Amino acid sequence: MSVLQAELRRRLWATILEMAVQASLDTGMPPRISFDEFDTEPPSNTNDDEMDESTTVLQPQPRGTFTTTSIQLILLDSLQTRVQILKLLSSLNSEISYQDVLTLSSEITDAYRAYSSFMKENEGSGVTAFHRNLLDYLVRRIMIPLHCPFSGKSRTNPLFYYSLKISVDVALAIISPEPDEGFSHLMARGVLLREGIRYSSVIISRELLAEAETQRVDGTLQRNSLYRKLLKQAVRDMILLAEERIRRGETNVKNHMFLEMVLVQVEAVEEGIPCEAKIAQSGRDSLEFCYNLLETWFDNIVSPSPNDTGFTSTSFGSGQEGNGLYLDLDYFLPDVMFS
Repeated sequence: MSVLQAELRRRLWATILEMAVQASLDTGMPPRISFDEFDTEPPSNTNDDEMDESTTVLQPQPRGTFTTTSIQLILLDSLQTRVQILKLLSSLNSEISYQDVLTLSSEITDAYRAYSSFMKENEGSGVTAFHRNLLDYLVRRIMIPLHCPFSGKSRTNPLFYYSLKISVDVALAIISPEPDEGFSHLMARGVLLREGIRYSSVIISRELLAEAETQRVDGTLQRNSLYRKLLKQAVRDMILLAEERIRRGETNVKNHMFLEMVLVQVEAVEEGIPCEAKIAQSGRDSLEFCYNLLETWFDNIVSPSPNDTGFTSTSFGSGQEGNGLYLDLDYFLPDVMFS
C-alpha cells in the first residue's frame, strides 16, 4: 500500500470514529466503538500538499505545528475519554458516581485547555474562528450530559454546584460562539449542531427559571439581576436562532415554543403576576408564528401552498390564572441520561 493510500485510510478512520461519538451523543445510544477491535494509527501531522502518489517517505511536522490534519489529531486526543463517558452514561448496570464524573470532566477540561493553547500559538498559521468554534462544540458538548444528573441537584445540594456551573458555561459557549460567517451558517442550517443547541437551550432555560424563582423567594428580584439578564439574553438569542432555522426548513418548532414560554414565565415572575394564561398564549403565538414561517418556506419550493390548517382562539382552551405551567424538561431533553 502506498504512503498516500495509508494516510487517506487513517484520516478516513479518524473521521468515522468522531462521527460515531457525535452520533451516540445525538441519539443517546451506546457508542459502537471498541479500542480493542482496531489498531489503526492516527494520521500523520502533514499538510495535504506534502504527499502524493509518488511519496515513499513521509516527514510529519511536529505536533506543535498547525497543519490540515491538526483538527483530527486534536479530536483523537480526547476520543478515549469521550467514549468512556458515553459508555458510562449508557450503562444499565452501574450507578454514576460523582467522583467518576469529576475525573472524566477534568480530563475533558485538560484537553480543552491544551488545544486552546495550541490554537492561540498558531493563530498566524491558518487557525480560524471556525476551527475554534467547531472544536469547542465537538469536544465540550459532552460535558452537558455528563453533569446533567447532578447539575439539577445543585439548588438543594451545594456539593454539586460545579456541575451546574460547567453545564451553563458550556451551554453558553455553544450558543454564543466566536463570530464567523461559516459557523453561523452551520448553526442556522446544519444538522450537526442541532442536538447540541437543543441541550444548551434546556440547560440555560432551566437555570433561568430556577434563578428567577430563587430570587423571588429571597426577595432579591430587583437586586443582583446581572446573571438573570445574561441568561434572558441567551434565551432571546436562541429564539432568534430557532426562527432562523425554521426559515431555512427546520420543521421541529418545539424548541422555539419552549423558549418563548420560558421567557414569558420568567417575565411574569419578575412582575409578580399570574403567568399560566400568559404562558399558554405565548405557546399559541409561537405555533402560529412558526406555522407562517414554514408556510412561507414551503411556498418558495413548491406550488400551490398546503391547505391552511390555522389555529382558532379556542385551540388551547382557557382556564383560571395560576402560578405557572409545569414544564417537563425531560420531555425536551429525553436522551440526556442515555438510558
